[in-house]
Amino acid sequence: MQTQGLTDLQVNGYAGIDFNDDTLTAEALDHALDAMREANVTTCLPTLITAGEATLKARLTALDTAVANSRLGSVMVPGFHLEGPFLNPTPGYAGCHPPTAMIQPDPAVLVRLTKDLRRPILLLTLAPERQGAIPLIAWARSNGMVVAMGHTAADHTETAKAAEAGVTLSTHLGNALPQPQPKFLNPLMAQLAQDRLHASFIADGIHIPPEALKVLIRAKTPHRAILVTDATAAAAAPPGLYRFADMTIQHAPDGSVRVPGTTNLAGSALRLDQAVRNLIAWNLTDPATALAMASTHPNALLAPALAHHAIALSDTTVTWTSSFQPRISPR
Repeated sequence: MQTQGLTDLQVNGYAGIDFNDDTLTAEALDHALDAMREANVTTCLPTLITAGEATLKARLTALDTAVANSRLGSVMVPGFHLEGPFLNPTPGYAGCHPPTAMIQPDPAVLVRLTKDLRRPILLLTLAPERQGAIPLIAWARSNGMVVAMGHTAADHTETAKAAEAGVTLSTHLGNALPQPQPKFLNPLMAQLAQDRLHASFIADGIHIPPEALKVLIRAKTPHRAILVTDATAAAAAPPGLYRFADMTIQHAPDGSVRVPGTTNLAGSALRLDQAVRNLIAWNLTDPATALAMASTHPNALLAPALAHHAIALSDTTVTWTSSFQPRISPR
């Protein structure tokens, strides 16, 4: 079977490299991108999480410089995903993001952060219930960003307002939710019910049990479902301790990535080709649909932002074996 290369909309690091490191080099980035190509990923959005504005500026500048000077950045990295800082700081919703660095949505912050970048922010994740979020959504869309909602406590009404304003994606739906939640009136149900929203899922069997993922994909429908990894430096790397932004994270032998000494997940060690194989092995979709959820679906979601910035994605195609191992031509 021949398909487009895979596209990962949410990847914080890979193969021992943390994309949230303000000392990131082109050589380190190429090491991570080479490893991602082994997993059949030909397009990715390096993802930065919540931090103070000065820290985010330093991290974005380092990442942008690394992309510009790297061998693979020009063909694999069309832009970036900014997950925060406009998220919900309430415990549970904040996840592993530092709540003290979360601020009210403000276009001026994004103007300052993106000034002088050579690659744009293509995807912005925010909590639409925060004051100022709705006008920021319109501003971001007019400036060539796809806007997603995540780390959010938005109810049905707030979710509908966000979709009306232009939010088109739920970031890692099913995660960053405190427990317990009301049985029906909760942010998960609100986003599942909103037909204008696509949803990204972390299909590692850890963030969402396969049985639950089956239900979520059925509710959202496969054509509005997207696979992401939320990978950290622990992906394509052995168990052990790694850096993620200002945190130390632990990649356990069971494949989970957590803040040491806690049960709190902190990204994943998932490879995107494995997410595809997981869906097939768990009998959640047919192979063609699983591959589309990691290629054509995210590419279509990004299309308006890519067109705004006149960016073309890599046209690399991949041949998959009968066991769904990729065979990608070297670059």
